[in-house]
Amino acid sequence: MQKAIVLGGYGLIGAASMRALRRAGFTVTGIGRSTSAALQSDPSADWLIRDIPAITIDEWRIHLAGVDVVVNASGALQDGARDDLTAIHVTALSRLTQAAAELPLRIVQISAAGVSAEASTAFFRSKAQGDAILCASALDWVVLRPTLVLAPDAYGGTALLRGASALPLLMPRIMPEAQVQTVYIGDLAEAVVAAAQGELPSRLICDLTEREARPFPELLQIIRCWQGWPAPRLHLRLPTPLITALGKAADVLGLLGWRSPLRSTALRALQDGITGNPDAWEDAGGRPCRSLAQTLALLPATRQERLFARSYFALPLAIATLALFWVFSGLITLFNPARAMAILSVRDVPNWTTNLSVFGGAVADLGLGFAILWRRWTRAAALGMLALSGAYLTGSLIVAPDLWADPLGPMLKVFPGMTLALMVWLMMEGR
Repeated sequence: MQKAIVLGGYGLIGAASMRALRRAGFTVTGIGRSTSAALQSDPSADWLIRDIPAITIDEWRIHLAGVDVVVNASGALQDGARDDLTAIHVTALSRLTQAAAELPLRIVQISAAGVSAEASTAFFRSKAQGDAILCASALDWVVLRPTLVLAPDAYGGTALLRGASALPLLMPRIMPEAQVQTVYIGDLAEAVVAAAQGELPSRLICDLTEREARPFPELLQIIRCWQGWPAPRLHLRLPTPLITALGKAADVLGLLGWRSPLRSTALRALQDGITGNPDAWEDAGGRPCRSLAQTLALLPATRQERLFARSYFALPLAIATLALFWVFSGLITLFNPARAMAILSVRDVPNWTTNLSVFGGAVADLGLGFAILWRRWTRAAALGMLALSGAYLTGSLIVAPDLWADPLGPMLKVFPGMTLALMVWLMMEGR
């Protein structure tokens, strides 16, 4: 039985490649740095949990023993707190090719349509650099360059596409000149299997894409119809400066670990167009990729699809709301502690307890408000908000039960915030 390794095995393309290779009879090992993401993707698969750029040449030689095919589906869109483009696209591939230089195996590189050394984004330039290293150093390789990949799962740009097309009542109109082509994840997975089984010639570079391109606003409209939503009441054209500002804000969030599809790299790539030429693929004997209409026919828009699309923007809105609420709650208390202390002092609470409760609570509020903005701590911060809110409610029952009967309902208003924190905790999921 042939053996395959898939780098980035729990990503959108990596997971599909692993499933397709197993169906084709390969023994498959996936590599990724997150145990939880790997087990969520496929708990029955064989996983090697490693940070791919950290794997040395000597370690690669150990992992590659007896391997027939390596599929590189790992990658990152933009530098950030969790990602280094040079490390993942260049360094890791350089070490892999050096380790495989004398081995009888094939490397299947999942690149991207439009990569070049002169591209407008670091993503495409680093991908092109990695492709060049592979082509110059490896003995047997195939480079597949898909356009926008559509799949039952939704990550990054395809998730944003679903969310934007599902906005109630309105349809954003951005970058009307941008041309987009798509490819069905099943076609891409089949191409990976064909390359792994030797059905494609060695040293082949080809785009995987449908033939027809369409303006991005038209693609949004088609996805909206596929999801089953009514026609929008308003088409809102977003000015370029606003889109640029959104990209810069998303870049800042990237420093906190958020891989937003609104980051400047994604927006620039969309502006340049996501297109390819399928001629090389078809000339090599590949079956023509499905059109957008054929792809959507294979991806029924279920209730889960619509719920995901409608909740896509609800999660960041909930996180931002909680952050503002808790940060301002802490700041207001610190700027005017006497008012908070008065609530406790009139009820004969000892001064040391009052000071500890007021200032300690304010600092805890600030800490949780800022922590929820950091991707790594979001779920923990949401749980902390639930716990601290529960402590506030319990303390009020002991010290100031009369506040529960206040006409403005200061204690009752804690419950919506707790519900929002619970929603964030439930909805957060790592890729």
